[in-house]
Amino acid sequence: MIQKLLIANRGEIACRIARSAREMGIATLAIASEADEEALHVQSCDEAVYLGGHSPAESYLRSDAIIAAALECGADAIHPGYGFLSEDPDFAQAVQEAGLIWVGPPAAAIRAMGLKDAAKALMQKAGVPIVPGYHGETQSLERLQQAAAEIGYPVLIKAVAGGGGKGMRRVDRPEEFAAHLASAQSEAQGAFGNARVLIEKFIANPRHIEIQVFGDGQKAVHLYERDCSLQRRHQKVIEEAPAPHMPNAVRDAMGRAAVRAAQAIGYASAGTVEFIVDGSAALNEDSFYFMEMNTRLQVEHPVTEEILGIDLVAWQLQVAAGGLLPLKQDEIHAQGHSIEARLYAEDSTQGFLPSIGQLHHLNFGPGLRVETGVAQGGQVTPYYDPMIAKLIATGPDRASALRRLLRGLKLTQIAGLKTNRDFLIALLQHEDFVAGSFDTGLIARDMEGLTRAPAPAPEDWARAALCAMGLLDTGRDRQGDAGFTLFTPLRQSLALRHQDQLQTVHVSLRPGGQAVVDVAGEILELGPRTLSQRPAVLAAGKAYLFGEQTLVFDVIDPLERTATVQSDGAITAPMPGLVKQVFVRAGQEVAAGDPIVVLEAMKMQHTLCADHAGRVENLTARQDQQVDAGVVLAVIEAAQEDA
Repeated sequence: MIQKLLIANRGEIACRIARSAREMGIATLAIASEADEEALHVQSCDEAVYLGGHSPAESYLRSDAIIAAALECGADAIHPGYGFLSEDPDFAQAVQEAGLIWVGPPAAAIRAMGLKDAAKALMQKAGVPIVPGYHGETQSLERLQQAAAEIGYPVLIKAVAGGGGKGMRRVDRPEEFAAHLASAQSEAQGAFGNARVLIEKFIANPRHIEIQVFGDGQKAVHLYERDCSLQRRHQKVIEEAPAPHMPNAVRDAMGRAAVRAAQAIGYASAGTVEFIVDGSAALNEDSFYFMEMNTRLQVEHPVTEEILGIDLVAWQLQVAAGGLLPLKQDEIHAQGHSIEARLYAEDSTQGFLPSIGQLHHLNFGPGLRVETGVAQGGQVTPYYDPMIAKLIATGPDRASALRRLLRGLKLTQIAGLKTNRDFLIALLQHEDFVAGSFDTGLIARDMEGLTRAPAPAPEDWARAALCAMGLLDTGRDRQGDAGFTLFTPLRQSLALRHQDQLQTVHVSLRPGGQAVVDVAGEILELGPRTLSQRPAVLAAGKAYLFGEQTLVFDVIDPLERTATVQSDGAITAPMPGLVKQVFVRAGQEVAAGDPIVVLEAMKMQHTLCADHAGRVENLTARQDQQVDAGVVLAVIEAAQEDA
């Protein structure tokens, strides 16, 4: 049995592996970059080794340093997780040559499946169906064009060393082939250091269905299938097990083919045989083709665990230590349905640009299995994959699993970063997904509808204002919130901004927790019951409203609004305060929005910014200087336009 395991990874998969190891009584050793010194995966392990640097090349890809750390700290095994070094046969071999246990398939098996063309030839020999195509050595334009013509358009050009959609191009017409080939080869060379490609028939309405396999080096079993067809730019978004509308005869045929593939290379540990399936008609035993084999644990492995009631990481650790397959094929039975959604820190309304920063508020919805590598208060950095969590829901059938996942997502609250939460909610409610009738092109076809951001309604503005004022806390006593005035309720004003829309909201509070809110002349009366219906959070100067969609409002600091540059260019103190910091010097050129002075007043710090571009003149502000309201702190002389 393994005594101490070094986990050569980070994030949610490192936390996942550590959990199974702990349950088996195995000590764990984390590795971490400088950016991950306080990361959740470090806290999840018994010990940690810090490799320095921020980028993967400086840390998680340093194979020699990782092996040295294992030997120095007394680890006897290394688990690579997925990504990074997990499919590097040289690393697997080096681990074993160092006298350590490699928790994964043999290096020879990784090499056998490492190049798509060689893997397809091997699978064809093993009797596994492959897509009609050209996998030859000759890479001249003329030969590849000839192959495409023989296969018949449309075709796919695919990098033999590819993955994640890199080096892949669809070609619909012969006259487009040369340009697409050059582009694919260039991308493949840059990403993998290998420009070779293969040509395959393009499958219309393709579904991506994969079979989980597991071997012990002697025998192999399949652990049913997963449907991974919901993809964006060849990256999986939603995965589920079992696949919708999968006839048992097709499931059995795919399972047998996947086992043949694993046994053909003497496979040990967890692996996945991926098939492309023709979804243009009902699935049949002749409609699936081998695509590739991933010689590692998959990101989406939890849905398989959920329907089978097994722990794949525990199986990996047992087999790596010399054990045999825990179950025979006829002892493996699936029950229920499980769906996984990948929650990322990315802005789906802006082309899925990654979002980085601090997770000021993080609360996952109930009823979900959560696999995460972050915690509230943690950071999402620019150095690694922006995944926040994998959210998994399981039920007795697909409809119940889908309902649980939707509810859990809608009740998930994240503040501080942009996320794809709303996109996932829209996707799970898409009529084709609900019906189980979808293919890999669904997201691209309906991208506009799936990423459409709603405009806030007057009630949303009202709720955001009340959230910013701290009045949506249902547990507090609001008897004193109304304030004291002689004749009318106290009226408070608050400036909010949603994207590029600025709105001043006026709030009057009445006894009994009633709020009367004026939003652009529309009067809303909100009682305690109404106020508690939609959760909201105030974090880092922003009000977040959660529900089917997340709405984010900037709460405009009233001092920043009043501290604008006057007509003569003067920046004045809006109230008495202490100058905490001066960002500029006399004569300095500044742009609109540049910070000039930080003023501390009423135990809060406020940044006074330039309202237009120009040169700093008459700078009187000094650090630690006490100033009165109306005092001129600086003058910004407007930039002169060229004649």
